[in-house]
Amino acid sequence: MSSGPGRLSSGPGRVGAAAVALVATTAEVLAHPELDEGLLAPWERHRLAGIRVPARRDDVVAARLLLRLCASRVTGLPPRDVTAAQRCPGCGRDGHGRPYLPDRPGLGASLSHADGLAAAVVGPGPVGIDVEPLTRRLGPVSVLRRLLPHDEVDAACAEPDPGPALLRLWVRREALFKAGRDDVRLTTWTDRDRAAVVALAGADGADGADGADGADGADGADGADRVAGCLLPSLSLGQAPPSGR
Repeated sequence: MSSGPGRLSSGPGRVGAAAVALVATTAEVLAHPELDEGLLAPWERHRLAGIRVPARRDDVVAARLLLRLCASRVTGLPPRDVTAAQRCPGCGRDGHGRPYLPDRPGLGASLSHADGLAAAVVGPGPVGIDVEPLTRRLGPVSVLRRLLPHDEVDAACAEPDPGPALLRLWVRREALFKAGRDDVRLTTWTDRDRAAVVALAGADGADGADGADGADGADGADGADRVAGCLLPSLSLGQAPPSGR
């Protein structure tokens, strides 16, 4: 499936009513007919005021809107009626940290954004999602060994081209970090249309997800639902694991 306005990515995390995960370019999200910045809460718009780089601001907006679209598909509410919040598991304060849906305590939520890409997931129990550009190459291996399991870093470095292997390792660990647990289903895949690598943790109801840690799913996108006249498939960092990014 080729990219275009209002067209979001499908992958091995394509799911039914129990959970929904979506991956898209920032431009696709901002062009989606159901989504606009006016859906964001005042506290979110206040935080946006501190982002000075326009492209990064757009990425943040896109990820937050995509989270609402996921929640809309799970709950049946229109995106404008979805209430989203954030709470830091470290300090316990609201306004930053892990996303959640105050009106739906049984649902987990996660979002990610990176260099023109956005991803989000909403589903029962703990969930986490992370997306990175395929072209990203992570920092020195010595730094990665401080952030990731040594044996997994060494195994990735032993591959003929360590860059993609390390990137897959990074997004998998990030997705698990965001889910807050290591014992949930973990799936990774490559979205060739958007030049992205994605990891999804949790969302056990996912159709087509084999659940194998480190397994790559289908390239590109196939299988989609028709919603609001556009193709809407269901199922995407810095130097330290983020808190709710």
